[in-house]
Amino acid sequence: MLPREEYVEQAHFFRTLVERVGQNLPLQELLEQSRYEILATTKLPMAIDLMLAELKHRGQMSSGMAVLRHYFTPFQTFLVAEAETDRGRFDYRTALRILAAEADYRSREINLQGLFFFEFEAMSRNRLNYDRGLKAMAEDSTFPGDWKVWLLNVRRQLGLIDLADLIYARSELFHLRASQIEDDRVLDPVLFGMQEGKIAQANRRKDTLFLFAAMQRHLSYPGVPKQEPVDTLPALIPQIQRRLERLESRIKLLEDEQRGGIDITKFYTGKGPEPPDDILG
Repeated sequence: MLPREEYVEQAHFFRTLVERVGQNLPLQELLEQSRYEILATTKLPMAIDLMLAELKHRGQMSSGMAVLRHYFTPFQTFLVAEAETDRGRFDYRTALRILAAEADYRSREINLQGLFFFEFEAMSRNRLNYDRGLKAMAEDSTFPGDWKVWLLNVRRQLGLIDLADLIYARSELFHLRASQIEDDRVLDPVLFGMQEGKIAQANRRKDTLFLFAAMQRHLSYPGVPKQEPVDTLPALIPQIQRRLERLESRIKLLEDEQRGGIDITKFYTGKGPEPPDDILG
């Protein structure tokens, strides 16, 4: 974990990019402008310099973040890389909003359960690659050894076993019930509390979004930013105006015809073409 001031400045940096990315300015200029607004006592300005250099030479900001593995988490790099790929539909602005929300969450008191659900919900809602995403989460130094092992197991078992079952099996509730029936099996370490176990049990065989909504209410981690729909109204208004103008001209022609005919002379643009010289003699 970095010092709190680093995450505060990261959250400000990503929010600033979100606000200015719609101003039709190159990302290089946005990084240069944002660099001077960051607190100079943090390491973020140096990180921005490296990302800017990678962006100018390779056209990707994620490659610079991958070099700074000691500063940016692998999951942060994963989000930017998914936004930069040409094959996906993950919006760059949505990635920046997720990064800002996560950095703001890390600047406060966090719990590993809330961090896991926030990052996993971000992948689920935006249909990102679970294989690469869970691998990036397991490589995060924030999660201790037991969590890393479990995240890699989820990476292999996801799709075969329901996520709620995987959480319930590593909760205090499951361990309590296993001890009451005098089960001699060696249980895996507990990763989730009693409340998380109850929520997971209540949401088995249900839509995973219900599980995320319940966990977000009880763990109080920030809501995952969703991709905003494209506003088609600015482009629709000029089209409507052109169609109204065409309708008005057609109605006027119909009115002229009802009054006694259409005067086609007003459509003349000028004299016709001059005849050739040989015809004039």
